[in-house]
Amino acid sequence: MLDIKRIRQNPEEINELLKRRDPNLSIDKVIELDEKRREILKKVEEMKANQNRVSKEIPKLKKAGEDVTETLAEMKKLSAEIKELDVEVKAVDAEIRNELLYIPNTPNPDVTVGLTEDENKEIRKWGEPRKFDFEIKAHWDIGTDLEILDFERATKITGARFSMFKGMGAKLERALISFMLDLHTEEHGFTEISPPFMVNRDSLVGTGQLPKFEEDMFKIPQKDFYLIPTAEVPVTNIYRDEILEENDLPVYMTAYTPCFRSEAGSAGRDTRGLIRNHQFDKVEMVMLSKPEESYEQLEKLTGFAEEILKRLNIPYRVIELCTGDTGFSSAKTYDIEVWMPSYGRYVEISSCSNFEDYQARRANLRYRPFNNGKPQFLHTLNGSGLAVGRTFAALVENCQNEDGTVTVPEALRPYLGGKEKIEF
Repeated sequence: MLDIKRIRQNPEEINELLKRRDPNLSIDKVIELDEKRREILKKVEEMKANQNRVSKEIPKLKKAGEDVTETLAEMKKLSAEIKELDVEVKAVDAEIRNELLYIPNTPNPDVTVGLTEDENKEIRKWGEPRKFDFEIKAHWDIGTDLEILDFERATKITGARFSMFKGMGAKLERALISFMLDLHTEEHGFTEISPPFMVNRDSLVGTGQLPKFEEDMFKIPQKDFYLIPTAEVPVTNIYRDEILEENDLPVYMTAYTPCFRSEAGSAGRDTRGLIRNHQFDKVEMVMLSKPEESYEQLEKLTGFAEEILKRLNIPYRVIELCTGDTGFSSAKTYDIEVWMPSYGRYVEISSCSNFEDYQARRANLRYRPFNNGKPQFLHTLNGSGLAVGRTFAALVENCQNEDGTVTVPEALRPYLGGKEKIEF
């Protein structure tokens, strides 16, 4: 969440940055509540000062033989009023926190200003889309024809927007997961994590999904648990309410998990195939960084995700999201979009974001500087490395052959027993 001290000191700047996201956003309500809180505290301080002064006078009055009955009654009344105001302060504190939980992060001042995805900025491209000399097929048709995907039976088992991998499809999915994890842990310096796939409410508040995006969650009401929308949630929360040492930073963690999303509000978008499902697999990268190094880490993070596609030889582009398209908790985001021949366009396969201290304040993630000074909030980052289903889809479409087979990229062959093609 945003720092209340920063809001007090720079309200105009924060309002201006938030309006770059959405002209309707404002911190005015927070400012109003904070002023109310400070007025109450000032009144309480005055009352307590008076209470202390009179309390010191009472023994003197008694010693002088004066009647202090009325004074004691006044002090009792004053004490009760102070307690009432203390309760009021706590109520206002709760209101301020609730307001802050619904206010998104301020975008980094350098992020391109815009309100829709049409104003996103292309940073670079890698690879040339393949020119096919035969009629191409979409990944859902390739997968069905090769009997490596079964959407019909997945729908029978559960419902719409679920997929089932089978045979070489299941092996290819598992190969992609292993390949991604091995690259991140063996070459990029990440520690592999296998976290729980359900989390509590505090974890989702910590990373920013709750309370604002509850409709996107799959909830287990008996326990007040939620199925994770991404490994970002459990992994970022590993050190919640803890203090790391500066020497421990940066922390690199990666995890494979299934992800569960209701996809509320996405009706009619990418409804076929593997692009937008309620359950999908993903390898996630999470970084915990010192503030002054976090933007350098964001560039590294994005490069680590790109390396997956380079080794699979799949064309992609990197775009910087404009202010209006940047996610709720993020200060700056790069999307990596992979070329999908059947769509004739690039499709998102990874988002790499720097949240600065926004998540750290919600989750109380801090570090202690070398000089043993006061603990500071660290910066959190994460990125998909990569979304497995979308990588599967991009791979089979870009590597399809006229005879209906799919060529296995060289980087994956060691994970598939040296197999060079997927065929019926």
